[in-house]
Amino acid sequence: METREPDQHPAMGLVHLLRAVTVEFDQLGAEFAARNGLHPTDLRALIQLLDAERAGVAATPGRLGERLGLNSAGTTALIDRLERLGLIRRERDTADRRRVLLTVEEKAVTLGWSFFGPVIGGLLTAAEGFEPAELDAVRRFLTAAVAVVGGVREG
Repeated sequence: METREPDQHPAMGLVHLLRAVTVEFDQLGAEFAARNGLHPTDLRALIQLLDAERAGVAATPGRLGERLGLNSAGTTALIDRLERLGLIRRERDTADRRRVLLTVEEKAVTLGWSFFGPVIGGLLTAAEGFEPAELDAVRRFLTAAVAVVGGVREG
C-alpha cells in the first residue's frame, strides 16, 4: 500500500468538509441550547433518546449515561432537569417494573423542529440534487465516519 502524507490523500478534502459540518452543527446546537435555557449535554441527551426511539431501542437511564459518558449521579441530575422542563418523562417498563424507560415529550420534539426544521428542510432539498447512487455513496462514507470516530472515542 502506498504511504501518503495526510494532506496529499485524495479524501482529505472530505475530512475537512466533515469537520466543518460538525463545527457548524455544534455551533447550531449550542445556540439552540442557549436560547432554550439548556446545557449542551441536554441537547445531546435528547438526540440520544430520539435516536434510540427511531432505532426501536429501549432508552434507559443506564444506556443514556453510557452513551453520554456520564456517571450515575450525573445521569440522574440530567434526567431530573429534562423532566422538570417537561422535555422527557420516566415510566416504568410494563414488561419489567424494575426498569425505567425514558421518552421524549412532544414539547421537546416541537421545540426541536421549530429551531432545526429549516436546517433539516434545507438538507433534504440539497439531497434532491443527488442521484440515488450518489446518496448511497454519501451514506456509506458517513456511516464509516461514525464508526471510525466512535471506535477512536471508545478506545
